[in-house]
Amino acid sequence: MLGRSGSCLLAVSLLMLVPLSLTAQRSDPDLSTIGTRAEELAARLPGIIQPPSPLIPAPPPIVPRYPIRTPVMGFPGFTRAAGMIFSGTVKSIERRPATRAQAVETVAVTFHVENAIRGVTLGEDLTVFQWIGLWSSGQRYRVGEQLLLFLYPPSKLGLTSCVGGSMGRFTMDAQGRVLLSAQHLSAFRLDPVLGGKSRVRFRDFTRAVLRAGEEE
Repeated sequence: MLGRSGSCLLAVSLLMLVPLSLTAQRSDPDLSTIGTRAEELAARLPGIIQPPSPLIPAPPPIVPRYPIRTPVMGFPGFTRAAGMIFSGTVKSIERRPATRAQAVETVAVTFHVENAIRGVTLGEDLTVFQWIGLWSSGQRYRVGEQLLLFLYPPSKLGLTSCVGGSMGRFTMDAQGRVLLSAQHLSAFRLDPVLGGKSRVRFRDFTRAVLRAGEEE
């Protein structure tokens, strides 16, 4: 009889200890797993936006810039993209701040036109306006420099730039010949007049421009 009573008391005691043990486990969680479990839960909930890791810096804000036109390859397309083609000497350079009439800061470059091919007048002093961002990125001029330029037609803001960036800019030597850079030689290697030549007489260059402008 006593044996049966002792067994019953032991069973009752064990049943009372089980919930106490479970309660102790809930009140003292494993802190090392809390972060992992939270990440797993957040990944399973589609509406939650997870904050960026402090170890990964946020990307810099995108600053809108004045649009730069993409290069035009192939001499016919390159030539047709130009609104002004001429050779001349840089006479002056003036930086101009933004105004109400002109929303962006610009650089005014004045050339004395010595040879006119398209869109300009021989002998005139031509002033063109370039966005300051292009100047800051390296598309610069210096007074006294002799160049042959392919310039885009002026934009709505009255701004222009060289066709294809550095592609639209040629240096002239003391004999008035047009010098082609390695970039020019690669891009225009198939042209029947310019192909393979690093120095071209101006009249031959003009002939190549007129021929390319007539091609469809």
